[in-house]
Amino acid sequence: MTFLDPRLTERRNPRTAEIDLASPIEIVDLINAEDRAVPEAVASQREPIAQAIEQAEKTFRAGGRLFYVGAGTSGRLGVLDASECPPTYGTDPEMVQGIIAGGPPALTRSQEGAEDRLDGAVEDLSAHGVRAGDFVIGIAASGTTPYVRRALSHAKSVGASTALVACSPPPQEALDVADLVILPITGPEVVTGSTRMKAGTATKLVLNTITTGAMIRLGKTFGNLMVDLRATNAKLKDRSERILMEICGVDRDGARALLDASGAIVKTAVVMHFLGCSREDAERRLDEGGGVIRRVVRRPPPPVPPA
Repeated sequence: MTFLDPRLTERRNPRTAEIDLASPIEIVDLINAEDRAVPEAVASQREPIAQAIEQAEKTFRAGGRLFYVGAGTSGRLGVLDASECPPTYGTDPEMVQGIIAGGPPALTRSQEGAEDRLDGAVEDLSAHGVRAGDFVIGIAASGTTPYVRRALSHAKSVGASTALVACSPPPQEALDVADLVILPITGPEVVTGSTRMKAGTATKLVLNTITTGAMIRLGKTFGNLMVDLRATNAKLKDRSERILMEICGVDRDGARALLDASGAIVKTAVVMHFLGCSREDAERRLDEGGGVIRRVVRRPPPPVPPA
């Protein structure tokens, strides 16, 4: 039966074969039933995801960068995860970057044929200056996207570390260019081939875990409190002040004064408060402690308040 696609993400799902006859509530139930399997698929990849966190931390501590590379939905998810790191963790936008086939226009409008342009993958990585010491993660729901495979091949050739995130077993030529493979197998989609659904959800969970894990390892949290954010708008300023009130036991005015003195960086403000030091000294001590607050102030975060 030659019309059968070997890629699991392109197969028909027998559980949703009659979905076009379903009522709205039945559609919700069918999709929800399929979605329930996604976290388990991601959990099955706990070890390679942990290895990706380790590689990302190692890369960042050595001054390297993390790049996500993908086409279509996969590319958009990479750009999304990368774009959320600066406001959440105060990172330089260069630290985590997303590269999508077809460039920025592909974020909002499909760029037909972009995923098949092998030369485009090399051009895009070269334009971003991908080099030895960087970490390049290719994202391809089907595991077969030519753009992603060529990108990983080029990254490997310049000495970068490589990984592949896919939701269907990739061909050998893709495995050959990936140092690490993360495979949350989500099976056929509710609508055949619509990988923005289960495969997309699994991919987002994986990428969130990699960057969140790496940022935690870099000391971007104190316990589970976000302490390396920059108070760049009213919402983030309020969050920063509330975090300082909780950690330091000060009132709103005290938190505001600490934030102003620290250059609007919560982590620096915490060290200044507990060590009674200047902003410059706090920054130096944090640098010496690898950015980890516990190592500098030698105390745990406050206990979680009762609900």
